[in-house]
Amino acid sequence: MSNQQVTLRPTKEADLDVLFRFQLNEEAAYLAAFMPKNHTDRAAYLAKYRRFLLDPTIHMQSILVDGELAGSIAKFEMEGNAEITYWLDRRCWGRGVATAALRSFLLLELARPLFGRVAFDNFGSQKVLTNCGFNKAGTDKGFANARQAEIEEFIYQLS
Repeated sequence: MSNQQVTLRPTKEADLDVLFRFQLNEEAAYLAAFMPKNHTDRAAYLAKYRRFLLDPTIHMQSILVDGELAGSIAKFEMEGNAEITYWLDRRCWGRGVATAALRSFLLLELARPLFGRVAFDNFGSQKVLTNCGFNKAGTDKGFANARQAEIEEFIYQLS
């Protein structure tokens, strides 16, 4: 992470258009795998994330690199478990940004245990989770809209 400053701040509605564009990257969508069927529908994306910004069970932060919006990170609840999700603009991959952002987020979000789910072949995201103290705790299978197939996902846990 060569001298870049990675910071977090609460996500604002004004961030949503840029975050929407980030998730249109085909390689990123493929690696994320578990995307909504309509992930290219801007109106649906904005409506969904506007609801998320108002949901007190969702803790959503924007990732900034040298002051510029580079992604998002959030804690949400699914089936009673606290889960982590993050999305980083493709131009920031491989630079330590996601690891730095997750480390900062873990100081703000104290829910434990915290789970992270990642496609079996998303090695970058698996590395981010293990670098931040998550341990592989299991596997699951699910239908990945971005791949139009059922795939295996790894479940990581931070206690």
